[in-house]
Amino acid sequence: MQSIAVYCGSSLGASPIYKEAAASLGREIARRGLALVYGGASVGLMGAVADAVLEEGGRVVGILPGFLQSREIAHKGLSELIVVDSMHERKAKMAELADGFLSLPGGPGTMEEFFETFTWAQLGLHGKPCGLLNVNGYYDPLASMFETMLSEQFMQEKYRPMLLIDTDPGSLLDRFERYSPPSVKTYLKNEQMT
Repeated sequence: MQSIAVYCGSSLGASPIYKEAAASLGREIARRGLALVYGGASVGLMGAVADAVLEEGGRVVGILPGFLQSREIAHKGLSELIVVDSMHERKAKMAELADGFLSLPGGPGTMEEFFETFTWAQLGLHGKPCGLLNVNGYYDPLASMFETMLSEQFMQEKYRPMLLIDTDPGSLLDRFERYSPPSVKTYLKNEQMT
C-alpha cells in the first residue's frame, strides 16, 4: 500500500477530539511512508489531516473541483493539487490514486464517498480496503445499520468483513495492510442471500 484516500468533514465538528483524531491519523499516515489523497481543502478535518501529514514531511495530493478552488478553500501547501471539473471527477481521481479508503467523521458528502467506494468493492470494481475511524463513537449508528442490513438480508454476510472499523488510526491501518477482499457480489434468484 502506497497511498490512502481520506474522506472527512470540511468542518471541525462539535468537539476538539475530531481535529485531534484527524491530526493523529495524518501523523500515522506520514510515519508509515504513505501518501495522503484527499479533497484538497484547507478547512475543517480535511485541512487538519493534510497539515499533520505535511508537518511530518509526508506527501499530500489534493483533488479539488474548480468551483471550490474559486471559493478560496484550496490548501496552498500541498505536495500536489489536481484541479478537476466536477465532484464526479474528484471521486474518480481519488479512487484511481488510492490503495485504500478511510473515513474520518463527516457529513453527507463523507457518507456518500464512503458508500460509493464500499459499493464498488462489493461489485468487484476494486479490491481495496474501506474503513471508518470511529472517533468519539461517531460511527456507532452506522455500524448498527450494517448489522440491520445483514439481519434483514439486504447485504450478504460475506461482505461484513469488508467494513473495517477501529478507534485507533494505527490499528486501522494495520488492518488495511492485512485486508483480503471477498469474492465478487452475486445475485441469487428466489433464494436467501448467503
